Parts: sequence; structure tokens; C-alpha cells
Amino acid sequence: MRFRNLIAVFLLAALMLSTFSRQFIYAGFELNQKYISSTLCENRDKPELNCNGKCYLAKKLKQAEEKEKKQEQDGQKKSFQEHCILKTTVTLPALTYTQKRSASAEISSALPVRDAEVLVPPPTLFS
Repeated sequence: MRFRNLIAVFLLAALMLSTFSRQFIYAGFELNQKYISSTLCENRDKPELNCNGKCYLAKKLKQAEEKEKKQEQDGQKKSFQEHCILKTTVTLPALTYTQKRSASAEISSALPVRDAEVLVPPPTLFS
């Protein structure tokens, strides 16, 4: 039961990450703005621009947007391929055949038909 809970939490987290990716980027920027502006910012050597890491934020948002577009294009491509494959499948007409019925086959019985022969186990050494 614990394994199922772990899988459910993992899938929920993956769904939330893909759905709210921009909000997570903004939250991460707000939480780490001092570190980003002092270490990761491209304009940290130019304090007169008052960038404060916004260039880094813009870059991350652009990457997330490109990733979403790529996933959407891949999804559309896959959907198109599936549609084309399904449309180009060849359907064969159903084959019909006739079956000859014998007189014994016409008698319906709920029990399976068995041979009249009775199987006897081989004799054992200890009998």
C-alpha cells in the first residue's frame, strides 16, 4: 500500500510541475533573488542597470516557454502520425465459411462428449 501512495505522490508532483512551471520559476526567483542577482545575473557587473537578476528570470521563462511549445508540437506530431496510421490501415472483408453438420452434432448436450473407454491406472508395486 505504501508503494501505491508513493507512486500517486510522484505522479501528482510531475503533473503539478508541468502545469505550474512558470509559477515555480517565479517562486524560485523570489526566494533566491539575492543569490541570483549576485552570482547568476549576466549584468551583475553593471549595477546602474538595476537588473537584480531579472535577466536570469527572463531567460528561464523563455526556456520554459520553448519547452512547452516543443512538447505541444511533439504531441501534435504524434497525434497526426496516429491519425495517418489509423486512416491508412487496410480493412479486409470478413471471411465467411460454411460448416457441415453431422447428425450427432445437431443433438445438443450440456455435458461434454467422452469416449466410452475407462482409463485404469497402472498396477503399483506395493499392492
